[in-house]
Amino acid sequence: MKIMVATGNKHKLEEIQQILDDLPVKLLTINDLPQQIEVEETGLTFQENARLKADAYFQLSGLPTLADDSGLEVPALNNEPGVRSARYAGQAADYLKNNLLLLERMKELKGKDRKAYFRCVVCFKTDQGEWFFEGKTEGIILEDSRGNGGFGYDPLFYLPEMGKTYAELSPEEKNKISHRGLALEKFRDFLEKYLEKI
Repeated sequence: MKIMVATGNKHKLEEIQQILDDLPVKLLTINDLPQQIEVEETGLTFQENARLKADAYFQLSGLPTLADDSGLEVPALNNEPGVRSARYAGQAADYLKNNLLLLERMKELKGKDRKAYFRCVVCFKTDQGEWFFEGKTEGIILEDSRGNGGFGYDPLFYLPEMGKTYAELSPEEKNKISHRGLALEKFRDFLEKYLEKI
């Protein structure tokens, strides 16, 4: 079964491939399409944005489509950066600028006020309907970055139970406990049953 993954982000694709590795599916990305579209993430929630992307690429490709939206929520900052995680420091911002802005906004925060959540919502859309799967991981935002792996806010997101940031975890470790990993595991369970029926 071919599945269109509504992303051009190779890090994200690698995570998804590892989790779906032994299922009889071939993953395609927006880079495999003759034309690409820019899907405006105008939703106010991760679920709305995941649905927007899944719907747009399902219409374009005609294939079952997997899309996700995820981000970092800091309760002490009214759940910022939230759905704006990727463009927190502006539309053209890179990971470093986003991280520096987050550290700046949190510089007065101590202790439990540095608690944060990574949340991911995955949407799977076919001609038979759409399904949503959510994953959430709790951590703490450090005052300095640690680790060279991962991407985005990973070097700042510390997991006390692991004693490491997301950026210090191996891909296998991260997939087991990450917000996207947890959402994709739920999707994987669903997909196994779905594939048996077709």
